[in-house]
Formats: sequence, C-alpha cells, structure tokens
Amino acid sequence: MARRGYAALLTLLLLAGCTGGHPSAGPAADEGPGEIVVASGRDVTGKSGIREQLIAAWNDQQRKAGSGYRARLVELPGNADEQRSQLLGALQSGSADYDVVNLDVTWVPEFAAAHLVRPLPDGTVDADVIKSVAETARWDGKVYAAPFNSDVGLLYYRTDLMKKAQVSQPDLNQGISWARLQELSRAVRQALPDVAGWTTQLGAYEGRTVNAIEAFASADPDFELTDDDGHYDASVGKLTAGIAELRSRTDPSYTLPAAFQSDEADSLGDFADGRTEFLRQWPYAYRTLHQSFDANQLRVAPLPGRAVLGGQNLAVTESSGRAAKAAELITYLTGKRSERCLLDAGFAATRTSAYQDNNVTCGVGTAPTPSASPPAREPTACPATRPAAPRTPAPPCFPHCARRFSARAPRSTARSPRRSPRSSAPCSGTIRRVTRPWRRGWTPR
Repeated sequence: MARRGYAALLTLLLLAGCTGGHPSAGPAADEGPGEIVVASGRDVTGKSGIREQLIAAWNDQQRKAGSGYRARLVELPGNADEQRSQLLGALQSGSADYDVVNLDVTWVPEFAAAHLVRPLPDGTVDADVIKSVAETARWDGKVYAAPFNSDVGLLYYRTDLMKKAQVSQPDLNQGISWARLQELSRAVRQALPDVAGWTTQLGAYEGRTVNAIEAFASADPDFELTDDDGHYDASVGKLTAGIAELRSRTDPSYTLPAAFQSDEADSLGDFADGRTEFLRQWPYAYRTLHQSFDANQLRVAPLPGRAVLGGQNLAVTESSGRAAKAAELITYLTGKRSERCLLDAGFAATRTSAYQDNNVTCGVGTAPTPSASPPAREPTACPATRPAAPRTPAPPCFPHCARRFSARAPRSTARSPRRSPRSSAPCSGTIRRVTRPWRRGWTPR
C-alpha cells in the first residue's frame, strides 16, 4: 500500500486517547518443548492466510534452531459473541489447552480480571506501538496482551453513482457532517430512485451496538460509555441527544431498508451492488472493494462525528504450561516485520513503523487463497495478501485489484471482519470501542 494510505490510517489511530501503564510481571517458567496452541477467530485473509503464514515462519525458525517447539493455530467458529463464550468456557473449565488467545480489545479487561490470562512484561508493548492502541492491552496498571491488529470505522462512497446522478462530487477528505451526507444522499436518490443514501450494520448484534455508540459519542463531546465503576450514568438530556442522533442516522428517507437486518457482509454487498451511495464499514473493506472499483468510482472518508476504535490483542493464558515460549511467540507475531505483513494483508497494523519505516518489510509466505465473498465477522483483513508495497505516492484512491468481488454475500452465521488499513483521509474523532467496565475486586460473570 502506498505512503498516503499508511499515513492516513496512522492518523486515524493516533487520534484516539489513552493512558499509560506500569511495570508488571512476566509469564511463568516453561515446562519444556512441545506444542503451543493459538486460539483465534477465523483468519479472514482466506486459506493459508497471513496468520498461518506468520505461525509457519515462526515454526520454521524453531525447527532450524532445534528448539523442539511448534505453534498450531486453532480457529474458533461462530461470531464474536460466540467466540468469546467459547474461550471463556474453555479457559474457565480447563477443557481446552490453549496457550495463546486472540482477544477482542473489549475482552482484555474481562479475561484479565477473571485471571484467565497472565500479565506480560511491560516491554511487550513498546514505544513503536501506536499510543491509543497500546492502551487496549493494559488492565489495572499491567500489560495483559500485545496489540495484534487495530480497527476504526470509515465512510465509503460511490463517486460513480454521484456522477451518474449528476450530483457535484465533493472532496470529503476533510470530513462531512451528517446533514451534508443526508443532503447528498437525497440528491442522488432523486435522480436514481433505486439508490438509497447509505447503509450500515443495524442487525440485532454487535454492529448495531457500535453504530449506537458512535451516534451517542458524536452527540455528546464528553461521552463515556461507563464510569470507573462500570455504570452508565448519562443525564436525561444526554440520553435524549444520543437517541435523537441515532434516529437521524437511521432516517428511512435515506437509509437502505435492508440495513436494519444487515451485518458487515450484507451491507458490503449492498454497497458493491450499487444499492447505496454511502457505506459505514471497517477498513478491511477498502481492499475488498478495490477488487471491483477504481479511484474514479470509490472513495473513503472519515465518518461524520466520532468513530469506534476496535482491534484484537494476543494474550498468554493462565493455564498455559509453556507460558514463557508462548510470550516469545506473541513477541514475534506482533513484531515490526509481522505487523508489516498484517498491513500488507489488509489488517490495520498496530505499530507506527509498519506505516512509516521504509526498512520494514514483510518477506513472509505467499499470497493466500482469497475468499469468494466478504468473509465472516472477526478481525479485519482483506481477501488476499500481497508482497510488501513500496512507499510511493498514490492517487486519491489506491489502485484496485484485478479480481472481481462477488456482489452480495450470502448471510452467514458469523459476521464480517472488522479491522484494517487503507483510509485516504484523517478522522474527525475516535473513541475506544468500550471504556473499562471491569474494576479491581469485581469479578465478571
């Protein structure tokens, strides 16, 4: 990916706030050579995806060193909520021998407070990790995980539809208000009655929650999801403003009716098929969409208002018998070269060097076999991994891929991935997906 895309996504992530951590203890001693099991949601980069490639590269290093260790990736089925339940049940009951778990950033406090994952050395998250992203790895003053990939909400829009509708094509790189988005949407719909203004993920699952949080946070400059005790204590006025903002964003006059039952795959398919002018999506969709559209058809801008910050972090389980080596594996999987590999694959990297350091390249594995349709929800990624791209100037939208993207994806029991790079504009505001609901002494159910 070219320099402009790296810089833009880095800007999005840097805008999120964070606080610092404190020194913490490292993992316990290792019981000896053997297998290290990594539990994660589905690798949305496809068959032999980037995660498997990185693990295979680490295994190759261990084989050459004669260490006797080998890592194995176990992919969990289902959507994010189902994966969380599976991990909680397995770790609490001891029914699965997982050494490393890939946790949504919102799960880290819960798993740490329940003593299901171990503290890691504070140096695991160094100064190269983007500050806002680094905060998601800490709980109660300790580092419990290493940021693996990040995420942020973006606004995609179809310039080809604007042109067809003879609507002036504004440059939205500096942002757009919801009032202006509605105005453009209605202008397009007046000329193209079959094209709705926008779509997003409003099905009865996490997607609806994310959209609501973004609306509430945009309506209230001092928005906090919870206080230090885990309570939501907004005033009636703030609640009223949040609900009004959410209603405005879902106004039937410009919102695609299917959005109210849509997940990431559904909304992406509707947008790709030309049913809407605007799409709220995660960055993974940028590369996916550019398999079908070029710079004259598709653009990306910051979401109006504030956007959610998400991602996934790697942690060592409390029950691991090879915790020291598992921590070493995490260090490799989240190191500079690995993060550059993840960036090339379509994930939002967590290290500044992946975006800015010309000397950091991937050099791992080969391109995975892409999925035929938008993949199921879980960490952000694209359907194909490419070799490291040179940092050269790019046009307003990045070169599209040659392979076509299948139009509307079939509904899946799992939701689309959420997190990766490729924005071409700064973000007007970013919030953590969830503030810390778990406090010392409070045991999650």
